[in-house]
Amino acid sequence: MKNYVGDFAQIRGAEELVLQNSGKGNGMRFLYLRNGLGLEAFLSLDRAGDVVRVTYKGDNMGYYSSCGFVSPLFFDGRFLENFTGGFLTTCGFENVGPEGEENSEYFVKHGTISSTSAKICNLVENEEGLTIKLTVKQGELFGRKIVLQREFFFSYLENVFTLKDEITNVGDQKTPFMALYHCNVGYPLLSESARLKIHGKITPYNDFAAQNIDNALVVNPPTSGYRSRCYYYDVEEKNGFANVGIFNSGINKGLVISYDKSTLPNLTQWKLLGFGDYVMGLEPCNCTIDGRISERKNGTLKELKPNESVVNTIKFTFTDSGEDFEGAF
Repeated sequence: MKNYVGDFAQIRGAEELVLQNSGKGNGMRFLYLRNGLGLEAFLSLDRAGDVVRVTYKGDNMGYYSSCGFVSPLFFDGRFLENFTGGFLTTCGFENVGPEGEENSEYFVKHGTISSTSAKICNLVENEEGLTIKLTVKQGELFGRKIVLQREFFFSYLENVFTLKDEITNVGDQKTPFMALYHCNVGYPLLSESARLKIHGKITPYNDFAAQNIDNALVVNPPTSGYRSRCYYYDVEEKNGFANVGIFNSGINKGLVISYDKSTLPNLTQWKLLGFGDYVMGLEPCNCTIDGRISERKNGTLKELKPNESVVNTIKFTFTDSGEDFEGAF
């Protein structure tokens, strides 16, 4: 290939971009990634390096909410007014679920890690792909001190990227640790032509979800007044990893999400198929979405001891082969 191009940026690589003239998103920094095989992604450096947009061979894979891009400079604790959605939003680490207060500490809905800026530490490129290393620091005086070392590997050989997060408590006191990876599928990957694959035990989040459990994996067209519903899954695993996915025969494209169950034992499905709010969340997590107070009361709250680390790994595979998609399960 090198004999055909003057600069590989003609085909693949990473470029840092700054958003201009975009309301609350003005001035936000992004890394634009291309692998030369049809996979493109935007990492939001001002939102912990979350993956805001992914396209595969010209088709959008994720969900983009009516909030648009919102810089953390505007974050005021109101999650729904600041939720871009995107392909992946990281929730945690002090809380996942509703806001609350514990021991005079107030915590917001789904935590604040996704509203914390990332620092680029290293970019390494070779024939196999591109490795991006980011650092996100979340600390407070006399309080929690968490460091997230986030690493992406963006393959140049196949339409795959992998996220590896190492989360460390660098403080001198143990701290609550809740982590949920809000993977949001949107149109056109998500439509009534799509089918979901989630193999494992299902538990409804509430009574309303229970009433609709038989249709949990059914994808309907946009419906006015659609009421959000959630389900928990204990997904079957292969070699320690669990696979869930979606394939749309209308565009002949699919996505498989593989996650390490040793640190992310649970999956939450968020189903919202309304007008303009049309999204399917497939969310590996180490917790429920009931919130920190509920988890502590139930004895299920995860905590990090001083100097303790946890590594979460998630792999995203994109395909235009229904046979390859089925083979992942």
